[in-house]
Amino acid sequence: MFVHPKDSSIIFAGTSDGVFRSKDHGATFTRAAFPDGGMQIWSFLVSSDNPDRMYAGASPINVYRSDDRGESWRKLPNPGIPERCKGPFQPRVMRLAQRPGNPNEIYAALEIAGAMRTTDGGESWEDLTEDLVRLSDLPHLRSQIVQKETNAEGMLDGHAITISEGDPDSPIIACRMGLFRTRDGGKSWQDMEIKRFSPTTYGRDVKASPHDPNTLYSALSVAAASHDGGVYRSTDKGETWQRFDKVQVHGTIMSIGLHTSDPNQVYIGARYKGEIFGTTDGGETWAEMSLPGEVKDIYSVAAG
Repeated sequence: MFVHPKDSSIIFAGTSDGVFRSKDHGATFTRAAFPDGGMQIWSFLVSSDNPDRMYAGASPINVYRSDDRGESWRKLPNPGIPERCKGPFQPRVMRLAQRPGNPNEIYAALEIAGAMRTTDGGESWEDLTEDLVRLSDLPHLRSQIVQKETNAEGMLDGHAITISEGDPDSPIIACRMGLFRTRDGGKSWQDMEIKRFSPTTYGRDVKASPHDPNTLYSALSVAAASHDGGVYRSTDKGETWQRFDKVQVHGTIMSIGLHTSDPNQVYIGARYKGEIFGTTDGGETWAEMSLPGEVKDIYSVAAG
């Protein structure tokens, strides 16, 4: 789910059949004019310089663009990212992040495929995965779960990427092995050593605050299938982190929802039991608002 940051009445749902769009705060949804059928959509981005321009990330790896606030979409040239790891699903564009001050420079986290970057608004893409693979040579960053052909499975397992306005030259990616930062456009990546601050290090989500240029949030759990985790906050652009939430989840935290206009509202979505928790007072108190009935896995939470 994704709330348009400039118009909270417009909500987008990425589905297994393209983009669905609501113009009434989510009461009803209709399929947007989308060029391909049966295409999974996993991520959205609104351009910082033009609220009508949007991007959508897909599986298999493709990116789509809209210039009319999501009513219609066109497919951009295929990024051409090579397959380095086989998994139970095709690689996905899990998150898109725009560099502050340069709307044509966009980074993408790719699940089981690493990361990529465009500097021309998506017309061409650069593979940023080579150094993530190099890091997997380090014993503590090796991971093999699904297949045995490479030790880099965990480093290739990108889940989210973000860039804070306070440090626009330093994208941060969250993957199975933790949080990693680049300061040279993705040519090299550095381990942020999140284990110094959290007992759980499986990075599922990382988001920059839309309200404070120095604040970041990260969802850290045990693994893709676990029963523990927490949300951590940094107020110094990722140098240090502190536990932010005051809840006990019973599944891996999959998503952090930051309100588009109210910095005090933060929400958490976790797997298995439809768990959703939220705070409206900047983390002082938390309320459970889990979904009823048969709903189990929560993959995305949005607020606007």
